Amino acid sequence: MSTPTDRNPTSSTENSALGSTEARSGTLRGAIDGIRSAQLTTSQKLMIFVLSMSLFGLSNILLEIIPEFQIGPVELSISNMMFIPVAMAALFSPFWAALGAPLGEIVFTDLLMGDFSGLAEVEGYLQMFLAIYIGGSIVRNPQNRAQLAISALMIILIDKVLSAIVDMSKVWIGVEDAEFVTGLPQSILAVEGVGLLTDVVISGVLFGAIPAIWLVPALHGKIEPLMGLRPRVPGEPIPGDAPRGPLFVAAVLLLSLASFGFAFLEAFDLSAGAWEPDFLDRFGNGFLWVSVGAIVVVMGLALLLFRRSGSKSVD
Repeated sequence: MSTPTDRNPTSSTENSALGSTEARSGTLRGAIDGIRSAQLTTSQKLMIFVLSMSLFGLSNILLEIIPEFQIGPVELSISNMMFIPVAMAALFSPFWAALGAPLGEIVFTDLLMGDFSGLAEVEGYLQMFLAIYIGGSIVRNPQNRAQLAISALMIILIDKVLSAIVDMSKVWIGVEDAEFVTGLPQSILAVEGVGLLTDVVISGVLFGAIPAIWLVPALHGKIEPLMGLRPRVPGEPIPGDAPRGPLFVAAVLLLSLASFGFAFLEAFDLSAGAWEPDFLDRFGNGFLWVSVGAIVVVMGLALLLFRRSGSKSVD
């Protein structure tokens, strides 16, 4: 008497081939070892958010003690260490990395250092959020160095272009005077163009693309299991990547306009909630340790909650 296997001897081979095809196309997204999963739990999203916020905040604290240089009329400074949001978006989730990183700058540098502009801070938050969310979603394969480099450049370009549009709009409307640089053409376009170029070279390339193309492939597959995450596989959907479609484009335009609105609040001296005691000027760079301590406390609490949530899910 024949069995189903006898009647169809090629079924197991076909099923195996089908399974491998599905795995390559990214349709298999379950747990791979009973613990790690491609899907993000609430505690994992919170951990990515806090980690992104803390690391980006810590990088901005370091920037406070790095001196700025002047070469002729051009001022050279590091605006952001772009490799951090690139790594967080490429290894974990673009959305949760984008949500946390700009908040880290506001909380751990602006607010705690006493240089908080109130509602005007929303402008920078929205611009950086859009930059990381869109630029981070470019990385489909964390081992692809070209995608990582493009991601870093895209993040700095989106952030600085939106900021330049705001600055030029203020000058053209007349709510602010242009800050021209001696030795450059007396043109707001020239000033913003030079500033954009230096930011792309310094923050986008030197402190963005170059560290990212080395750091992200080295960490891929090693750091994700520590958070109970399945390392990203090329071809699989990215958790929390930017959607594609007219609705998302409309949302981006709306958020960009909203950031412009918050920027003009400061220009018209209508920025509520401003708090600027300038602790660094009063107490010196030693006050930066306050922000470092706050980061340690936040990370410790997040890690404690993450482990407690993980132990409950195992039970």
